[in-house]
Amino acid sequence: MTSRKVVVLGYGMAGSRLAEEIRRRDPEARTVELTVVGAEREPAYNRVLLSSVLAGTMKLDSVRLHDEDWAGRQGVDLRTGVTAVRIDRAHRVVHLSDGSTVDYDGLVLATGADPWIPPTEGLCFDDGSLAPGVVTFRTLADCDRILSAARVGAPVAVLGGGLLGLEAARGLAGRGNLVTVVHPPEHLMERQLDAEGGKALARTLGELGIDFRLGTTAARYLPGDGLKLADDSHVQADLVVVSAGVRANTALAVHAGLAVDRGVLVDDALRTSDGRVHAIGDCAQHPGTVSGLVQPAWEQAEVLADLLTGTDAAARYRGTAVLTRLKARGVDLAAFGDAQAGQDDAGTEVVSVSDAGRGRYARIVVRENKIAGAILLGAPEAAATVTQLYDRSTPLPDDRLGLLMGRGTPGGSAPVAASPADLPASAVVCRCNTVSKGKLVEAWRSGATTVPELARATRATTGCGSCADAVCGIADWLTTTA
Repeated sequence: MTSRKVVVLGYGMAGSRLAEEIRRRDPEARTVELTVVGAEREPAYNRVLLSSVLAGTMKLDSVRLHDEDWAGRQGVDLRTGVTAVRIDRAHRVVHLSDGSTVDYDGLVLATGADPWIPPTEGLCFDDGSLAPGVVTFRTLADCDRILSAARVGAPVAVLGGGLLGLEAARGLAGRGNLVTVVHPPEHLMERQLDAEGGKALARTLGELGIDFRLGTTAARYLPGDGLKLADDSHVQADLVVVSAGVRANTALAVHAGLAVDRGVLVDDALRTSDGRVHAIGDCAQHPGTVSGLVQPAWEQAEVLADLLTGTDAAARYRGTAVLTRLKARGVDLAAFGDAQAGQDDAGTEVVSVSDAGRGRYARIVVRENKIAGAILLGAPEAAATVTQLYDRSTPLPDDRLGLLMGRGTPGGSAPVAASPADLPASAVVCRCNTVSKGKLVEAWRSGATTVPELARATRATTGCGSCADAVCGIADWLTTTA
C-alpha cells in the first residue's frame, strides 16, 4: 500500500501531539509519510507550563515534550526554524521560508495563535515590533526575555487579567517583582468567572503582592517610566508584559482561499473548506469548543490521527467540555461549564458561598439535579468532588451547601472522594489527556510504578499539570496497597 504524504504546519502543542498520535497508530510509517514544519528552533514544549518556569518552580528542560532525537526515532521529517509562506492548493504544494517546497496529499494547519497587542500608544513601533521594555508572554523565547529583564524588586506591569496574564503576574510576584495588572473589564477572568468570583480572586492575589487597576486601559507607554492609564493614573514599570489575549494565526489560510472567521472554520472531521486540508488547535474554529486551551487541541489530534491513518474513518470531534484551572502558586481555582448562568434562567438553580476573608468562593449552577457549571476558588476538596460529578453527569446530593463546603451528604446520591485514592476507576484524573484512575492503575500494574513512569505511559500530568497531586496520591496509594 502506498503511504500518504501528510504535512503538519506547526510544531507547537497541537502539531506535536498530532505527530505523536499518527506515529502511535502507524509506528512503521507504512500509512503516513509525515513532515512537520515548526517556526521555533527548539523541540516542542508545553506552553501551558511556561508560567511555572517564570515562577521558578520548573526548569526549562522539564517542560519539553520531545528531545532532540525524537523525530529521527519516529521517522518524522521535522523542519524547525522555518515557516510556511504559501499554500498552493491546486498543486498540493507548500512553499517554505527557506526556499524549499514540500508536497502533500493531506495538509494540517496547526499554526496556533499570536499575541494580541492592545492599541496603546508607544507599545509598538510603526513596523509592528515591540518597543524596548515591552515583551509578550507566549513562547519559550518570551519567557527567557522576561526572566532576563525582570530584575528582582523592579516594578512590572502586566496588561491582561485573564488566565495567562494572572499566571505571569503570580510568577513574577513570587520572584520578588512589584507587579501591577491592568485589565479593562471590571473583574478578573471575566470569560470564566462571575463578578463575585473575580473580586474574590483579586483579593486572594492581592494578598500575594499583586496590585490591580481594573476597569481602565493603558493609554500610553512611557519607556523607562511605565504606563499612563485612560483614567489619568500612572503605573510605574521597568517592564511591561503583554498578555491581553491571542488571535488565531489564519494568514496562510486566508491567502490560500480557505473559509475563515475568527479562526479557520472546520467541521466535525476537522476539515476546512478544502477537504484535503484540516486545522486543529488555536488556529481552528469549531462550534464545540473555545481556543487557547490544551485539552481541545489534544482531543482534536486524536480524532484527526484516526482519520489520517485510516484507523477509524468514523471518528469525529464533537467538542470539549473545558475545565479552566489557574496555575498560580498559592491559588486553587477551577471554573467550568455554564458557570455564570443566573438564578433567573429557566430550570436553573444557583448555589454560592463566599468567604472573602479566607479567599474562598464557590458557585455551582444546577440543571435537572446535575452540575451545569461551577466556580471554585480556595476550595480544593469541593473542587475534586464537583468536577467528578460534572464529568460523570451524576445526580447531586441533597445537601448543596455541604457539597460546596467539601463534605458529602450521607444520604445523598453522589459519592464523595475523600482522597484521590478513593476515586472510582472511571473518574477522570487528567482532563487534558482523558486519563482515568483506572488507566493509571492499569499502567502501574504493567510496570509504571513511579509518577514519571505513569506520565510516560499515560501522559497524565503532561498537560496543564493540575492533576499532579492526584496522580502522586494514586501512586502512593498503589505503592502501599501492592
